[in-house]
Amino acid sequence: MGEGEIRDNEQVTAMATTEPTTGRTVLPGVPPFTVDDLLKFPDDGNRYELFNGSLLVSPSPAPLHQRVIRRLERILEDAAPPHLEPLGAVNLRVSDVDYYIPDLVVVPVERTEAVPLMFAPRDVRLAVEVVSPGTQARDRGFKTNVYAEAGIPVYWRVEMDEGPTVYVYELDGKTYGRPAAHKAGTVVALQQPYPVTFDPAALLSRRG
Repeated sequence: MGEGEIRDNEQVTAMATTEPTTGRTVLPGVPPFTVDDLLKFPDDGNRYELFNGSLLVSPSPAPLHQRVIRRLERILEDAAPPHLEPLGAVNLRVSDVDYYIPDLVVVPVERTEAVPLMFAPRDVRLAVEVVSPGTQARDRGFKTNVYAEAGIPVYWRVEMDEGPTVYVYELDGKTYGRPAAHKAGTVVALQQPYPVTFDPAALLSRRG
């Protein structure tokens, strides 16, 4: 099993992370889980994802992680054409046993208004993950493969500890090609999913 995966023969428990506690959150169902199982989970402050029925659990993002997401969403929002829209932390259902919550996506505006709960991979023009200590293995590893196999044309991986650096993956057939690394201190002009120009250093900068 990979980092953050949970398997159990009877019941699954996870520590709630919204406030310090000695209690445990009891999750309904028995592995392997399905997306329908996740809909029955309690709202305990954790982020639950599924990889082939295995549960991936992450706490709520740390403050600097949230800053990077908000800065990048604003940059994408300001550059977006009328028919596309950036959204944070959406539900992405790849299959009955594969479900993810990207930090950011870009989707068509019409799909934003039509989708009741979960986007399909075909809706997503860009997926973004901001790497944190608890998610680095999955963001650098299997999520790259998962998003490529799902047909998401562009994936950005943001490494906060590198300045930050934005790694841009573009789909080449059924896999992503070698990523282009864009480091803080250099203005980068990207064309996909639409033209946008920014310095990755701005993602961690203070306001004003």
